[in-house]
Parts: sequence; structure tokens; C-alpha cells
Amino acid sequence: MLNEDRIILMTRMASYEENEGKKNVSIGSYFRGDYIGLQVIKSVISATIAFALLVTLAVTYDIGSFMQDIYKLDLLQIGKNLLIVYVVMVSIYIAISYFIYSYRYNVAKRSLKCYFNNLKELNSLYEEEKK
Repeated sequence: MLNEDRIILMTRMASYEENEGKKNVSIGSYFRGDYIGLQVIKSVISATIAFALLVTLAVTYDIGSFMQDIYKLDLLQIGKNLLIVYVVMVSIYIAISYFIYSYRYNVAKRSLKCYFNNLKELNSLYEEEKK
């Protein structure tokens, strides 16, 4: 016999598995620190690439004057300034990434907790039907 509550619950669970469940299961397979650490490392790599591209674009934009003044420029001071800007940029990226991925992890864990509660409820519905 068909149990309407069980069918509704199974449909809701199947919809979750197809949509956000895949992403949440992959997030939930990590410990909190591991997941956030991995994502922050990815963000640092992305920030480094973005910074290198920005510096390259800035230099190539005005390459003519840069080449004329290269002997007059204090390259050590420019390097220090670039390093300071890089550290500030990466620090901001790290802080933002930490908060975003911490939030995503918490949301995924809450969602998975609801999913597992639905599994328990489904199991109890099967047990009731057997009796």
C-alpha cells in the first residue's frame, strides 16, 4: 500500500539530493577547519594571480614611460610598495574568504542535519508499515 507521507518525504529528499545535496555532501565530508583552510588557500592563489595580472596590466599600459624612466626609478621602493599592497590585498581576501566559507560550511551542515533527520523519519515510517 502506498503511504502518502512517505512518498512526500521521499520526493522532498530526492529533490534535495539532485539540487543542493551534492554540493552539501561534498562540503560535509570535510572537517570545518580543513574545508575552510582549503578554500582560503585557493583564495590566496587566486589573489596572487589577480595581483600579478593587475601589476602586469599596469606596467604594460604605460610601458613607454616605464622603460624611459627605469634607470631613474627606485626599484627597491617600488618593490616594497608592491609587497605592501600585495599583503594588504591578500589579507583582505583571506578575511572575506574565511567568513564566506565558514558561513557556507555552517549552512551545509545544517542542511545535512535536516536531511539525515528526514532519513530517520523515513526509516521510522518504514518500520511502522512493517508492524
